[in-house]
This record gives sequence, structure tokens and C-alpha cells, in this order.
Amino acid sequence: MNDSATGDTGGTTGDPARATDDAGQVKDAAGQVTSAVDRATGAVDEVTDAVDDVTDAVETVAGAADEVAGAAGQSVVGAGDGTRAVRAGLPEPVKHEPTLPGPVFAAHFHLPGDPTGPYTYGRDENPTWTLLERAVGELEAPGRDDAETLVFASGMAAISAVLFSQLRIGDVCVLPDDGYQALPLVRTQLEAYGIEVRTAPTGGDAQLDVLDGARLLWIETPSNPGLDVCDIRRLAEEAHARGALVAVDNTLATPLGQRPLELGADFAVASGTKQLTGHGDVLLGYVVGRNDEAMAAVRRWRKIVGAIPGPMEAWLAHRSIATLQMRVDRQSTTALAVAETLRGRPEVTGLRYPGLPDDPSHEIAARQMRRFGCVVSFTLPTRERADRFLDALRLVDDATSFGGVRSTAERRGRWGGDAVPDGFIRLSVGAEDPEDLVGDVLRALDASAA
Repeated sequence: MNDSATGDTGGTTGDPARATDDAGQVKDAAGQVTSAVDRATGAVDEVTDAVDDVTDAVETVAGAADEVAGAAGQSVVGAGDGTRAVRAGLPEPVKHEPTLPGPVFAAHFHLPGDPTGPYTYGRDENPTWTLLERAVGELEAPGRDDAETLVFASGMAAISAVLFSQLRIGDVCVLPDDGYQALPLVRTQLEAYGIEVRTAPTGGDAQLDVLDGARLLWIETPSNPGLDVCDIRRLAEEAHARGALVAVDNTLATPLGQRPLELGADFAVASGTKQLTGHGDVLLGYVVGRNDEAMAAVRRWRKIVGAIPGPMEAWLAHRSIATLQMRVDRQSTTALAVAETLRGRPEVTGLRYPGLPDDPSHEIAARQMRRFGCVVSFTLPTRERADRFLDALRLVDDATSFGGVRSTAERRGRWGGDAVPDGFIRLSVGAEDPEDLVGDVLRALDASAA
């Protein structure tokens, strides 16, 4: 038993040694784990440092991108007409959003509490108008912080807004007597409201002769349909010296042809139906002004009358502006080619195009216009000859209006509102190939002689 006991005791005595060995092994393992943890921690620190480096790099790139974006945004003001037209009025880019947001169809907007913010009711403001107004302003008054733009349902709505918001009973208004056909209708209405209206021709700056005492001078240059040109800067300086506001109808020239505000005018007004949008599918007008009080009155008039564009029309107009420079350049170049061709035809009289070096208005036009427009006017011997010419055209539609990508022409006397001969033709040059259009005009002239 002793042996057994001793053996048992010996066995018991040997267990602490093994326990000690086991403890050492555990300690070693723990040390290895600690080392592994330390290495892992170090690796994590390295990863963290790397992430920090990447973050710093991303922030640096983002900052550089912001600087580039800012520089790009600033450079648009001094950029070329094509760049400005393509970028005009676009919102800041947002991931997954379209570059030009679609039309916003809304009669009202969510408006809890007090009425604050830009969008409250659909007759007052619309986000689609806002972008279009920004675009038009960037073309008519690039780099100007003092200019405001308002869009309207038509060119006549814009014209009426300026005239009827600025004039009161007893005021004097000076209009051109050779301007847009609807101006005589406007004159009748102004006079019915107790406003004196004086008229004079556009050419020779003749409106200066009837300017004394006027509250508002209305200029249309080039005039429609006769294409006379007046000196905007001279008339504006004289009008302001006599206490009158100055509005310029810039429809025929477009903002790429001339910028009335830069020449001293208080308002630039236009029908966006014409070359600004250029596709014959939108009725639109706009007013750009640099007088806060005067523009507040124009805005109030729009609200009262409700002469607002639909959101779809506003969106189509903004989309179309992107191609304005390409269209205007092509149409102006072709218009000059057509005018030069017509100059050699014996049956053509009264040819007018400001871009022709021998045109009576060329000297003034060359000083204040950067492009001379898409409209050519001329007279054929008789009404019948003019009608035969229009019937013989194949690439030119017999239609009113002007500025579209498809050429149009009409005998203006058919409307009865213009002081023009019976055979007077207003030809709007489109974007067809120049040689095709010139060939069509020559062929129609020959055919109409039979």
C-alpha cells in the first residue's frame, strides 16, 4: 500500500511540474496572441493612416474640382457665344439628375405656414421659368448683376407689359412708325388710356425729333419688316438726358446680334417665338431690364394680367437656346449670300439687308451689331409677280413669322398693317445649305417671270 501510496504521492508531486509547463505554454501562446494583436493593431493603424491619406487625397481632388468648376462657372461670362448658349441657365450638376431638368407642371406648391420662398403659386413663379430666365439673362446681359429677366407667354405679352406698366395718363410715348405690325394696335389702346403717342421712322435716328417730354422711347432695330437701323447708344443717351426710359425690341437681332443694355437701353424686349427658339413650335416673349423699380412694375403687370408661359413652352425654349449660336451663324451667313444674289437681279428693287456693305444702315449696324440677322427684304414689280415667286419656291415655306430653321417668306402687304408695296417680300433664311437655298430663290425668280 505504501508503494501504492508513494506512487500515488509521486504522481501527485509530478502534476505541478506539468502544470507549470502548461502555464508556460499558455503564457507563450498569450504572448504570441498579444504580438499578433499588436501586429494587427499596427496594421490597422497603417490602414487607418492609408485611409486618412486617401481621404486627404480625395479632399484635395474635390477641392481642385471645385476650383475648376468655379473657374468654369466664371469663365462662361467671358466665353464665346456658343459656349454661353450651350451652358446658359443650367443648374449646378447633381449626381443622377438630368443636366436640364424637365418642365415642372404645378399650379400650386406645398406651402405650410407663412408664404415664403420663391415658389408659391403657378401664376407667380415656376422653376422651369427660373432656369429659362437665367439663360436669357446670361445672353442679353452677361456678367451684369443689375439685370433681371422675366419671361412671358408671347412677344406681344412682353411688349405690352413694358408699355402698360410704365406709362400713365398724360405720359408721352415715342414709337417707330415702321415697326412691328401690331404696334398700331398698341397705339390705339395707349391713346384710349390717355397716353400721347408720337411716331417717327427708325432710319436716321428720326425718333429724336419727337422725343421732348417723353416718358418712354420704344426702339425697334433692325425694324420689321423694312430692316432700317438706328443708333441705340445715341438715342439712349439723348432719351436719358431728357428723362425718358428706353426699350429696345431685340427680336430680329437676337442677343447674339446685339445687346441693347450694353448700348444704354433700360429694357431689352423680344419675341422668343422667332430666332431665339428657332423651331416654329413655341410662343414666348421676354423682358430684360436693369432698373429695379421699373422691372418690379413689369413683374406686377405679369402677375395681374397672367401673361405667363406654360412650363412645357419654357422648357422647349431653354432646350432650343443651346443651338442658338450655330443657327444664328449659319442663317446670317446664308442670308448674306441670298442678299448678294438678289442684288444682281434686275426685277428686284428696295433690297435691304444690314450686312450688305452698300445697305443704307450698314455703317451703324456694323458699329452695334455682331451679326446681321436672318431676314432679307425686297420688292418685286407687282403683287402677282410676288405671288408667283412664292408659289414657285420649293425650299421656302409661304408662312409668316421668321427666324426658324426652315426658311419662310411672305408678301407682307397681305396683312394690311405695313406701309410696304404690294410686291414687298420678307424672306427669313433658315438653316438649309446655302447653295440649295440660293438655287431655289433663283429658280423661283425665273419661274415667276413667265
